[in-house]
Amino acid sequence: MKTLNEKEIEKIKKEIALEFPNDIALQQIHIARKIITKEAKKKGLKYLDYIKLITKDMKAIQ
Repeated sequence: MKTLNEKEIEKIKKEIALEFPNDIALQQIHIARKIITKEAKKKGLKYLDYIKLITKDMKAIQ
């Protein structure tokens, strides 16, 4: 379900590293949040609706 390319992900990582230079755990959380937000927008969904869609897809696989 990956919709972002490597350049977009690297850009997000660099931006977040500048915002939180000394906290890698916080960086990881914000990187994930931004990636999910961008993927949701590309699919025309709100953040929470996209999370629900992913969760529904994962439940169907199990």
